[in-house]
Amino acid sequence: MKITEIQILPIKPKDGLVAFASLVLDGNIYLGSIGIHKRLADSGFRITYPTKKVADKDFHIFHPINKQSSEEIERAIISKAEEIMREI
Repeated sequence: MKITEIQILPIKPKDGLVAFASLVLDGNIYLGSIGIHKRLADSGFRITYPTKKVADKDFHIFHPINKQSSEEIERAIISKAEEIMREI
C-alpha cells in the first residue's frame, strides 16, 4: 500500500478535534475527512474515520479492514500532522 498526497488542514480545536486529513492510496483512491484528535492521556494524536448518522445509528463511510493498513495510515497521518503542528 502506497500512501501519498497527505494533506493536513488545522482547525480551531473543538472537543479534542484539531485537524482534518486527506490522502491518496495507491495513486487511485482519495480518502478525506479523517479527523485528527489530541490524545487526552499524552501529547500525541489519534485519528478517526468519517461516519454518517442516520436516525440513531452511525455508519462508517470508510475505514481500514486490517490492523496493518490501519497502522500504516495512522503513522503517515500523525507524522505529517506533527510536522504541520510544529510550524504553527
